[in-house]
Amino acid sequence: MLEIKDLSVKVENKLVLDKFNLTINDGETHVIMGPNGVGKSTLTKVIMADSNYKVINGDIIYNGKSILKLKTDERARLGIFLAMQNPLEIDGVTNSDFLRTALSSKEKKNINLYSFIKKIDKAKEDLKMPDEMVHRSVNKGFSGGEKKKNEILQMKMLEPEFIMLDEIDSGVDVDALKIVGDNINMYKKDHPSSSYLIITHYTHLLKYVKPDLVHVVKDGKIVKTGDYNLATKIENNGFNFEKVVIEAIDGSEVSE
Repeated sequence: MLEIKDLSVKVENKLVLDKFNLTINDGETHVIMGPNGVGKSTLTKVIMADSNYKVINGDIIYNGKSILKLKTDERARLGIFLAMQNPLEIDGVTNSDFLRTALSSKEKKNINLYSFIKKIDKAKEDLKMPDEMVHRSVNKGFSGGEKKKNEILQMKMLEPEFIMLDEIDSGVDVDALKIVGDNINMYKKDHPSSSYLIITHYTHLLKYVKPDLVHVVKDGKIVKTGDYNLATKIENNGFNFEKVVIEAIDGSEVSE
């Protein structure tokens, strides 16, 4: 579904991704972990065509075609979705209006009001969101957990194919995290070919949403790849790469 080939990216003349390579197949869930400032969130922003980031080398291939020349809205219409680490507040635009407009843009037609209401009611019930939240301004006055639930609401309504979750577990309490995790798994079950790129520091979400592969990023590139066990080793040891390698030396889950 997504192939990143030798991608090098600068922001403010600083190299933040350095010949970065990653392939995510249909139906796979990949996790990116690493210390602060190594390029984790940068990757998601570059995939979504954030103009603050300059691609100086490489390519991003989505379903067999380069998307480097496409704008953010064009990439979104292709089915690429980003749940942001710090979701924006949009005062004066309700969640309901925002989502109906986005759906109309995606489908290139007016969305039937009855069908829309039925769909959003089901989604907010799944997320245990109060009715009034869909009629409030987007993220205005929302708690951290409410903002993250709102990102998952958007995912469920827009039904993207490639989903990036940037620290969706930060600022979320235990109960909200379980709801978020359950809804991601529900979506995975209903959309078996969808693929996921999860950015996280911890294994909190991964206890609910099991990854196929975990990648450790350092100095703008992937330095280790493994399964869920690699994530637990990192949580126990921190990003002490030598210790992680030693503990995994008799297993096949970690590769250079």
